[in-house]
Amino acid sequence: MKRFLLIALFLGGATVVLFAQGRMIAPFNDGWEFKKGNYPSDPVAQAGWAKGWNKVEIPHTWNNQDMQSKHNSFYAGTAYYKKTLFAEAGWKEKQVYLRFEGAGQVADLYVNDKYVGNHRGGYSAFAFDLSGALKFGEENTLLIRVDNASRPDVIPVNHSLFGVYGGIYRPVWLVVTDPVHIAVTDHASPGVYVTQKNVSSKGADISVKVKLENSTRKNSRVVLENILRDGAGKVVAQKKEEITVGPAGIQAFTQTFHLKNPRLWKGLPDPYLYRVVSRITSGGKVLDEVVQPLGIRKFEIRAGDGFYLNGKKYPMYGVTRHQDWWKVGSALKKEHHDADLEMIMDIGATTIRLAHYQQSDYFYSRCDSLGLIVWAEIPFVNQVSGKEWENAKEQLTDLIRQSFNHPSIYVWGLHNEVYTYGGSSDYTAALTSELHELAKQEDPDRYTVSVNGHGHMEHPVNGKSDIQGMNRYFGWYEKDIQDIKPWIEALETNYPDHKFMLTEYGADANIFQQTEHLGESLNWGRPYYPETFQTKTHEYQWSVIAKHPYIIASYLWNTFDFAVPMWNRGGIPARNMKGLVTFDRKIKKDSYFWYKANWSKEPVLYITQRRLKEREKQVTDITVYSNTGVPELTLNGRKLPPPEKGYTDVHFIFRSVQLDQGANVLKAVAVKNGKTSEDQVEWNFTREHKAGEATELNSSREHGGF
Repeated sequence: MKRFLLIALFLGGATVVLFAQGRMIAPFNDGWEFKKGNYPSDPVAQAGWAKGWNKVEIPHTWNNQDMQSKHNSFYAGTAYYKKTLFAEAGWKEKQVYLRFEGAGQVADLYVNDKYVGNHRGGYSAFAFDLSGALKFGEENTLLIRVDNASRPDVIPVNHSLFGVYGGIYRPVWLVVTDPVHIAVTDHASPGVYVTQKNVSSKGADISVKVKLENSTRKNSRVVLENILRDGAGKVVAQKKEEITVGPAGIQAFTQTFHLKNPRLWKGLPDPYLYRVVSRITSGGKVLDEVVQPLGIRKFEIRAGDGFYLNGKKYPMYGVTRHQDWWKVGSALKKEHHDADLEMIMDIGATTIRLAHYQQSDYFYSRCDSLGLIVWAEIPFVNQVSGKEWENAKEQLTDLIRQSFNHPSIYVWGLHNEVYTYGGSSDYTAALTSELHELAKQEDPDRYTVSVNGHGHMEHPVNGKSDIQGMNRYFGWYEKDIQDIKPWIEALETNYPDHKFMLTEYGADANIFQQTEHLGESLNWGRPYYPETFQTKTHEYQWSVIAKHPYIIASYLWNTFDFAVPMWNRGGIPARNMKGLVTFDRKIKKDSYFWYKANWSKEPVLYITQRRLKEREKQVTDITVYSNTGVPELTLNGRKLPPPEKGYTDVHFIFRSVQLDQGANVLKAVAVKNGKTSEDQVEWNFTREHKAGEATELNSSREHGGF
């Protein structure tokens, strides 16, 4: 067979394309036709079913508009995709697979009207063996039925916390292998599992387990070879052995290595990656080859103390991410993932919780090469049906096997805010325990985490995983903003031995709603979500988090606004606005710059409340974020008195500034190490506004995807 594209790894931010003999991987995303609706049972209606198909390109979703713009008014149900495949005559002696990176959320594949397979889960990859259904040397018809309707036996069991977009929304690949090959259908994993033990700068023990499949109906003698290459491609270790692969079932073979003085994967400072090349040959001919990343590192969590990377304490500045974009939905291309990562890196985050489901393998690969530390999880969220037991286990197995080799991943998420079934917590607690045990069987070297929203450690669903996460929205869904401090202190005192993380916190922010009149809590059920309240929440709560090492990691909710099709809150339907960046990724809210100033090493000088142009108070406080020296502030050219220090070292408040009637130009200047930073805003003041008279600064009648 000629040489074909094998796989692309993303090392050090660059794409490294590898070629090998034996396996063909080809994109299979063009030439699809699409039709929404159920296949009719009536014969007359069936005759008309052949008409009305639309040409589409994968990635594709049918919910990129209706799920984002209207409250509880979107299509959730069945749709079909079809395409033809010419199967080369020579493939008859091969194995032919179709690998889907993701389809929302139940998929059934038919080849030439023969049923080939089913996959349940909208976020993990799956691979089907087409070999027995194909006609070689001919065109073949492929039909895939996709259904994103909620059902109790597939997680998530509803669309409440986020919408499950329907469609084949991630790329599809055609894979053709030799009859003896590295497994393709082992939960759609790479078929190669790289583990590491006894990691230090002096040495590391590396094991490579390769799963092989033999479809020849007889024993095959092959040579298994594993090669470890450094970032420059130089061979640093290599092993070969002759093995016998039987004709029944997937079989695993392991080779071990000891590397002396390895270059460690150190997160953001040095995300160094090796490569593991796994290859099988016969008579000097390469039958198959797979390449996987290797970042040599050691994660450790110490209760009450912090997160350690390679034995050194490492800051866990955490964000969360939903994958959907305005008018794109979940059908993202690489440029969408890259844009999100650019902002996550810009803000200074060191760790990311990918909520609440398995995300694109491309995204995990980029996190590997950038040095972001990743929390990966399954969509067991929000509600318990009592029928999701097996599917939750299946999706967790998919996640772990498909993502096993990503060095950026440190923890597997088991559930988020799931509690009782039938009035009891027993079912949920038992399922969580079983998910924990499953994760440890699949991957004993990583942590597990479960997440509670009640905020008390003694809840019966808690304590079933290595890490206890809690989501708390003080001042938003409960109590006052400042109540986070006594809550944390009580946990520190009463539960010092728990590995604890604050896994969500924050508040919504509609950028078209602004006010200076802010209390310590907000009634989240009303249609008024001013951005200034989000800013106030994050300013105080991050200052508390930063002073409490008991919180091993914190994850603000969320980096980006996202679709919640069952919601109608805050003046915009179908929108969760807790993001630091608007849904269309065009506007960074004030809170974005708060975290960038606190976390990033890049210079930040930023005057807040820049969208509150029509001021409500003539005498007001002005807040400036600066990590580049104490700022000076002028008002219409007049220098103001020096600022007070706020909650953190980058927080500066100019107290009781009296605005002029009409236009007010504020200019901030800061100097550090001879470098000058500047920022400027323009406000207008005409009269005093009382609380409740806040102005909505609408840029247009249609809010769009802000």
